Amino acid sequence: MYLNFWDIGVFVLFIGIVVVFSMLKSRKETTGEDFFLAGRGLVWWLIGISLIAANISTEQFVGMNGSGAGGVGLAIASYDWIAAITLVLVAIFFLPRLLRTGIYTIPEYLEYRYNSAARGIMSFYMMIIYVAVTISAVLYSGGLTIQTIFGDMNNHHHLVYSIWLIGIIAGIYTTYGGLKAVAWADLLQGSALIAGGLCVLVAAFSAVGGLENFWAHSHSRMHMILERDHLELPWTALLMGIWIPNLYYWGFNQYIAQRTLAARSLKHGQLGVLMAAGIQVLLPLIIVIPGIIAVQLYGNELHTSDAAFPLLIRKLIPPGLKGFIFAAIAGAVISSLASMLNSAATIFTMDLFKRHIHKDASSKSLITIGRVMTVVFVLLGCLIAPYLSDPRFRGIFHYIQDFQGYASPGILACFLFGFFVKRAGANAGVTGLLLNIPVYGMLHLNSDFMEKTGLRGKWGMLDRMAISCEQICFLNKMAITFTIIVMVMAVITLVKPLKTPVMMPRNKAFDLKPAPSVVWIGCVIIIITLALYVIFR
Repeated sequence: MYLNFWDIGVFVLFIGIVVVFSMLKSRKETTGEDFFLAGRGLVWWLIGISLIAANISTEQFVGMNGSGAGGVGLAIASYDWIAAITLVLVAIFFLPRLLRTGIYTIPEYLEYRYNSAARGIMSFYMMIIYVAVTISAVLYSGGLTIQTIFGDMNNHHHLVYSIWLIGIIAGIYTTYGGLKAVAWADLLQGSALIAGGLCVLVAAFSAVGGLENFWAHSHSRMHMILERDHLELPWTALLMGIWIPNLYYWGFNQYIAQRTLAARSLKHGQLGVLMAAGIQVLLPLIIVIPGIIAVQLYGNELHTSDAAFPLLIRKLIPPGLKGFIFAAIAGAVISSLASMLNSAATIFTMDLFKRHIHKDASSKSLITIGRVMTVVFVLLGCLIAPYLSDPRFRGIFHYIQDFQGYASPGILACFLFGFFVKRAGANAGVTGLLLNIPVYGMLHLNSDFMEKTGLRGKWGMLDRMAISCEQICFLNKMAITFTIIVMVMAVITLVKPLKTPVMMPRNKAFDLKPAPSVVWIGCVIIIITLALYVIFR
């Protein structure tokens, strides 16, 4: 697609401002705490917008739009609306426990609660997930967006070039400035993406003939409660399954939690999380609904559902404004990618390098290692990302959620069990983490796997299990995995409980109860969210 002077100018100007502004804001980072946790000085409004900017990117605008355009419709908004409730729980119940320990990384908490082996296992899981799943997925979805809007959709080289462009820009300011650079860049890029999304929403409604015409042709896709046998998001998954990735992602995922760990105070952290929860309630309007409209307008041109949002931009947005939206999308991709890179570098440096390779490393050495690993992770992500176009992954959003299931149920089980069962020991925690992969893997048995491995017909029980597993959506597989792990941890604790509960570190500056205003704001958000489910049931 032809890019005019204004498109190119707006894009270059916006990206330039973001990079320069974020680097100036972070030019005084001299210690590990400065680089990895922004000196623990983030205020609530910066935390709130940074959480949203880290979360919303092309894996949402491309992936969730694609799911909305596909067979899920508005129901895919459950990831946002359940997230709003989840964030309230994180603010009130989880955040005080995490902040008062003074940890740098989420895996570090497991060492205090269980042992160093639990910390090491979670750190290893996080490295694999960041490189093979989240970083690669963000690079791919961003590259796909740029390719669809401005390139040849059938030219694989255009996808590869777009991926490397995004990776290089994100790597520059993340390597230089650490979390503070990422947070300030989030402020600009998150705001721009929301504004760009609203522009696409308005243009889409205009093209479809207004709200009434949209509803007349698309009301069948505007339901939050889907049938029980739906393979993507059945109503049964809303009872438990969808809570597993949401609680893990918003509570114990390093690249999200790192912003709250960097809060100036508990109140700043909690208000920032609640601000993000409020925005999450509104996000489906600009993320999901355009995908539904894309089917109504251009159903015959959608070679893949993931192309719905980029196709709307290509068809409906005029030159000049297209450059702004392009910059906003690229900025959001870069923002999310930078967050993941910084968090991956933090985990590698603090949980692996400092503990197992160089225990006496200076702050300068830690920052250097963090920067080197940021570059390494960018390169690995850019190499893996082009392969995610394979149709067997069933869309990028499904790929992200499904593959994180190999770690998230076990991690969530270990944290929640450790929070509420005071006499659970290290053997229970380590077992819970190790069980995740084999249990979730067994639930992914299918006919193709049985055929390729030569197991079909050899054991009738396995054949029957594979057929049954094919009928279970991946969210319910997460719920089953989580339940099995909790049951095993409970048995181990009953057999061999700790004689005395573990004493966790306590930073008195964060040892406060939630302010009444925090609780009331949280309750209002939950009520509004539940009301939306009633309206669109």
